[in-house]
Amino acid sequence: MSIDPDLFLIVGILVALLTFPAMLSAYSEGRPPRAAMVAAVVGGALIIFAVANRPGGYSAPEIPKIVVQVFERYLN
Repeated sequence: MSIDPDLFLIVGILVALLTFPAMLSAYSEGRPPRAAMVAAVVGGALIIFAVANRPGGYSAPEIPKIVVQVFERYLN
């Protein structure tokens, strides 16, 4: 089984996007955003891992196409 950097990129982006609601919730309740910070670090690490393991890296315009390809690959 080989490493799929596209999957790591998509999961990293999703985890990173989920940090914003968690961060807002923590700040609105007056508590430190520990879980949101952990999620941000994990998401960032997954994105960096994906970029480092894909020859040539990624460009911003190709990310939507990669999202569709990953969903097609794993949902079929």
